[in-house]
Amino acid sequence: MAQVYRGGQPYPAGYPGRLTPHEVRTREFVARRRGVDPVEVREFQARVADELAMLNEAVRLLTQENDRVKRALRDWQTMHARECRPPQEYQHNSGHW
Repeated sequence: MAQVYRGGQPYPAGYPGRLTPHEVRTREFVARRRGVDPVEVREFQARVADELAMLNEAVRLLTQENDRVKRALRDWQTMHARECRPPQEYQHNSGHW
């Protein structure tokens, strides 16, 4: 398999990095004999870049929310752990089961 490059650098371990909206908007394509309408290509690139920017923002907001929930859970666990009795204080069931 040929090594794929992006920005003059090979992808780490052969995997592409995340595309940025700027990369999508500014990507140039080589003209071919039976090429496509450049205006349509630019319009599509703009739509894809806008969608990518929106998704990146959603990921950023969800990451922040995830961090907030993790901190709240950690705080709750810490508070709950202080209220719990140590295992040696539990009354052991002397029954068969």
